[in-house]
Amino acid sequence: MADFIDKTVLMDEKGIHRALTRIAHEIIEKNKGVQDIVLIGIRTRGVPLAERLSAEIKNIEDVSVPVGVLDITLYRDDLSTLAYQPVIRETKFPCDITGKTLVLVDDVLYTGRTIRAALNALTDLGRPHVIQLAVLIDRGHRELPIRADYVGKNVPTAAREIINVQLNAIDKKEQVVIKEPV
Repeated sequence: MADFIDKTVLMDEKGIHRALTRIAHEIIEKNKGVQDIVLIGIRTRGVPLAERLSAEIKNIEDVSVPVGVLDITLYRDDLSTLAYQPVIRETKFPCDITGKTLVLVDDVLYTGRTIRAALNALTDLGRPHVIQLAVLIDRGHRELPIRADYVGKNVPTAAREIINVQLNAIDKKEQVVIKEPV
């Protein structure tokens, strides 16, 4: 595997905060409030992003929006290439998702395969009224017909580049960086 170096910092801590605040406002506006909305974070970095969106919505609407955690490991189409014994983590929802408006949250939208796996997992677990998608970064290069309803930042990238989202809750650092092979 190639080594990568930081090429460009796309977002700093303030930029990430501004993007999440805007996405929270857009979720409220598009859904005419937050009635029956559940935020579902895709492991790993989608979870703290969903929690932060919930906190932003609470600041704006003074209503707590529940947050669920989704592990898509068993739904991935590249499962056999990940590891001999892939690590399965807990999927946990705060309520029954049937009839709810789900906002699926992830850090980076790339080929669309992660979101396809998440959609398959969600429909195995209930029948939501509607599923929307919120991502911090949309980098293009889609392989499936999937698009985000809410995007923090659209970033055209070369296929060889990597978008690295770093969040305090996981990485002890808060930024989004484009990395390129050395």
